Amino acid sequence: MTAGVPLFRVVHGNPSGEETAALAVVLAAKLAAGPPAGPGPARRGPASRWADRARSMRAPLAPGPGAWRRSSQPQ
Repeated sequence: MTAGVPLFRVVHGNPSGEETAALAVVLAAKLAAGPPAGPGPARRGPASRWADRARSMRAPLAPGPGAWRRSSQPQ
């Protein structure tokens, strides 16, 4: 890194020297801490067939022999 090149610049507003120094300290501490040590976000596997909402959406009932039997069976 060359001297005289700013690491960040203020785009809007007019912060005091103390505010700019506080921001620099916070950013330096954040960079020094590194990535979080804990596990990443929990990934969920595919939903089970019991939790699948599409299961409750059945085809329309068709009249005919055995229709009463087919009315309660999932497709």
